[in-house]
Amino acid sequence: MPVRPITALELAGKKVLVRCDFNVPLEGTRITDPARIDASLDTIRYILKQRGIAVMCSHLGRPKERSAELSLKPVAEYLTNALGQKVGLAPDCIGDVTGRMVAALKPGDAILLENLRFHKEEEANDRDFSHELARAKDAYVNDAFGTAHRAHASTVGVTRFIPERAAGILMMRELDALRAVTENPARPSVAILGGAKVSDKIGVIRNLLNKVDTILIGGAMAYTFLKAANVPIGKSRVEEDKLDLARELVGEAEKHNVQFRLPIDHIIATAPDQPETARTVTEIPFDMMGLDIGPATTDDFIARLAPAKTVIWNGPLGFFEHEAFSHGTMRVGEAVANLSGATTIIGGGDTAAAVGHQPWSSRFTHISTGGGATLEYLEGKELPGVKALEV
Repeated sequence: MPVRPITALELAGKKVLVRCDFNVPLEGTRITDPARIDASLDTIRYILKQRGIAVMCSHLGRPKERSAELSLKPVAEYLTNALGQKVGLAPDCIGDVTGRMVAALKPGDAILLENLRFHKEEEANDRDFSHELARAKDAYVNDAFGTAHRAHASTVGVTRFIPERAAGILMMRELDALRAVTENPARPSVAILGGAKVSDKIGVIRNLLNKVDTILIGGAMAYTFLKAANVPIGKSRVEEDKLDLARELVGEAEKHNVQFRLPIDHIIATAPDQPETARTVTEIPFDMMGLDIGPATTDDFIARLAPAKTVIWNGPLGFFEHEAFSHGTMRVGEAVANLSGATTIIGGGDTAAAVGHQPWSSRFTHISTGGGATLEYLEGKELPGVKALEV
């Protein structure tokens, strides 16, 4: 069933509970990357322009108890500057004091509720907590795609008590982008898969086999596939218990006539923290490890991307956190960004962290704000936070 977009709601004068993903990185009280906040500004501005009352809620980190270090105060201050109007911070997400603050708001006002995860009932999707969070709210908007794969009180539970609900602008943008690459995508279609573990991508590979023409494999997960093919990998990271599965996945790709490309050369070093030992090889010595795809692999991947009309990318192709092992990811990223007339979707998490701040990143069709949510969507799984919005 389809989800209703926020534009279908009449918001004037209504208190709108808005689930955002403000789980931003902090150094003390300084937000080091506000991208997740910025991504929801369109939704918040839309509510305020419609003379709705934006009652925003989010989690931050994984607190085991209430702590000043994980307060959303820095987010409230950032929102005040970004929106050009005062955004107060309630002392809690529920309770009488917070309720009175929300009740005092007027059309066009905004408030941020304190960290949802200061209450263990949030992640437990507790019915009473959900009811209290929903109390006195006239409408619910979920704009937090990054948490849509979690059945929590703020993503699922509150919809039992707020019948008027919709997806925010960011949520709709995410869903539209992912549908474009998984439901009848323009061909040729290419998937780029990296990251650390084959086990994280099993479902993705299987779900994409009848949707893509080529799968390019990089990152540490490539070494499990290479070892399964009896290619020497030195002391590269490998999932020993997934070797049979790796062979099985390659076989399934062949049956679907999907090209399955693995690295043919590598940037190696003795360890990730020893970039001074880095060099390029086609065969990895026993005492070295692969930390990035090599230049020949990069050229091969770029050549196979050239005719693509659809690209979906999830997982960096090397240990991008260190400049010495970032070149494969960056060269392939720039090539994807420069594809003409192609739909190019960058999965969230580490992939977005790797390429999202490059000068050419604005040329991608979409950079997802979801990590686990994007991955589960690409696996074909139902996302509880999206299911709860269906009408």
